[in-house]
Amino acid sequence: MQAALRQHLGGARWALRVSEAALRPRCVGPASPPAPRCWSCGGPVPGAAGLPHFCPGCRALQPPGPRPDLFRLMDCDRSFRLDVQRLQRRFRSLQRALHPDRFGQRPPKEQHYSEQHSSLVNKAYQTLLNPLSRGLYLLELNGVEPAQETDCDADSEFLTEIMEINEKLAESKNEDSLEETETLIKVKREELTKEVTAAFERDDLQEAKQLLAKMKYFANLEDKLKNKKMPS
Repeated sequence: MQAALRQHLGGARWALRVSEAALRPRCVGPASPPAPRCWSCGGPVPGAAGLPHFCPGCRALQPPGPRPDLFRLMDCDRSFRLDVQRLQRRFRSLQRALHPDRFGQRPPKEQHYSEQHSSLVNKAYQTLLNPLSRGLYLLELNGVEPAQETDCDADSEFLTEIMEINEKLAESKNEDSLEETETLIKVKREELTKEVTAAFERDDLQEAKQLLAKMKYFANLEDKLKNKKMPS
């Protein structure tokens, strides 16, 4: 009798543990996002992380991603030091594949996507080719707000140098004097570019930020020089 009672109680406790386990919440990972579908045929389209890609089924060009990484788009390392020839090869390759002229006989939606891709490729090329915009984009990717030109106000020596070059540019009356000023600006920008490269390579983003603010002054000087050289 006692043995039967113990067996009955043991079975009840086991059933209770099973019930508690069933009620206990299970750890479930986040659900995988649904695979993207082709806008044209509805078939699955493998993700390409914002890179230009075509539907494997109907070969329709897919829309660009919302915020593509311009370095990845142009097949370049995410670094201030840039392989310009590699960038240029990638630019030409993408433009051949995505130029709107190739999509003249395609549906209007695909023509629109081609224009979007082509515009994005142009923007990426210009952004990465120019050292100033490339540096500012790297700061953005790292969550660093770019410095304002007024942040250089404390550097009186630098501002004096900029004022002297401005005066020299304003006083330039012939081609020889303009070329002399142009050479001076070019040398100063190259020096700054080397300093910015070193700052990024040692991961000193604040130093890179200040140097890029100085580089903006020389970009403005170059614009003034171009306007001065344009025939009136």
